Amino acid sequence: MAKTEQDLQAAFAGESQANRKYLAFAKKAEQEGYGQIARLFRAAAEAETIHAHNHLRELGAIKGTRENLAAAISGESYEFQQMYPAMIKDAEAEGNKGALRSFTIANEVEKVHAALYQKALDQFGSNAETDYYVCTVCGHTVEGEPPDTCPVCGAKKQAFKKVD
Repeated sequence: MAKTEQDLQAAFAGESQANRKYLAFAKKAEQEGYGQIARLFRAAAEAETIHAHNHLRELGAIKGTRENLAAAISGESYEFQQMYPAMIKDAEAEGNKGALRSFTIANEVEKVHAALYQKALDQFGSNAETDYYVCTVCGHTVEGEPPDTCPVCGAKKQAFKKVD
């Protein structure tokens, strides 16, 4: 792999992480009553997203929708089949209950994501409309109406947010 390709991958990862971190910082600033600082964090997060998308495009990693679905299935499957099980094992061995819970929840939700992507790929081109809701506590994603209780974390229906 060429050095520039490695650099693009590293830059994509860094910009992606910065986006997520700045959004978390914005949420905290908002909770603490610092609306202006929250807006600054959100603005920077948006800029980081633009950078990440530019790097991903230059890597040639954005394909057609069918290929993107296949890539998403592969990524989600890797996470719940290999990545998170190893991390869960490490957290158990170290007795890190917070990390164990975080990894276990993510592992369960990644299975759902892979299944939703597979369904979309299987129905590719049907253009069937459906709503998606995400649990704001654990990230569990559902098609159609959210359940009364999240099957992953136990949060109530009100914790689900509709995604546009």
